[in-house]
Amino acid sequence: MSKICDVCGLPEELCVCEEIAREVQTLKVFTVRRRFGKLMTIIEGIDEHDIDIKELTKTLKAKCACGGTAKNGQIELQGDHKVKVKQVLSDLGFSSDTIEIRESKKNNKKRR
Repeated sequence: MSKICDVCGLPEELCVCEEIAREVQTLKVFTVRRRFGKLMTIIEGIDEHDIDIKELTKTLKAKCACGGTAKNGQIELQGDHKVKVKQVLSDLGFSSDTIEIRESKKNNKKRR
């Protein structure tokens, strides 16, 4: 017998909680210049309680053909992948209206 989801009341294999959570999330995608002038694409605004951030990171890394990590509630990808990330997230069920692409954010660290 399958387990029942506490939130939506459906069996776990039919649970729609993650799909609903994907549609209402507001995500921000931007690039940051890191050490040695390298660019990083940052995706923030993901609710870790509703969405498996590790699995999402793995998918984005594979689709963008780059390295990356998930930490502090955000996904960091090596390189400038803003446009590709928006397309992949839309394909995964995130609403493209709630994905905001920003211009580069300045790194807060002081240079020596």
